[in-house]
Amino acid sequence: MDIQIGAHLYRNTDGTIEIEGALQIEIDIRGNGTPPRLNFAIFDGGGKLPAKIMNSVFTINESNAYALEKTPDSIVVTHPGSGREVLNLAVESEKKVIISRGEFATLKGHTIKISPEEWTIEKTTVKEGETDMKGKSACLG
Repeated sequence: MDIQIGAHLYRNTDGTIEIEGALQIEIDIRGNGTPPRLNFAIFDGGGKLPAKIMNSVFTINESNAYALEKTPDSIVVTHPGSGREVLNLAVESEKKVIISRGEFATLKGHTIKISPEEWTIEKTTVKEGETDMKGKSACLG
C-alpha cells in the first residue's frame, strides 16, 4: 500500500506508520464502499493514551474528547474542544491513502503536524518526495 503523508509518498508500505520508533497508525483499505480500517493510538504530550481507535471504532476515548467521522472513502478524527483536525485520511485508490492534515502527539510527547505541503516533528520537516519502504512501515521522525 502507498501512503502519502503531506506531500511525501511512502510507496510499498505494509500499511503501518511508525512515528519516532513506535507503531502509531495502521491502515487497511477494504474497498467495496466500506470505510478503511484504522488503528490509531492518540497520545497526550506526556505519553499517556487518552484515546485509541481499533478497527475504526474508539476503544478508549476519555471524556469523549475526540470525534470520529467515517465515509466509504475517508476517516476524519477531530478534537471538538479545540476544533483541531487530529487526522484526515482519504482513500485515493484501492492501493493508496492520503493523510492530508493532522496534528497529534507522538509517544515521546512531540507534536507531529501534517499539512498538504509537508509533515513536521520537532526539527524534522519532510516535503515533496518519494520513499520506497519495500514492504515495511512508513517511518517518520
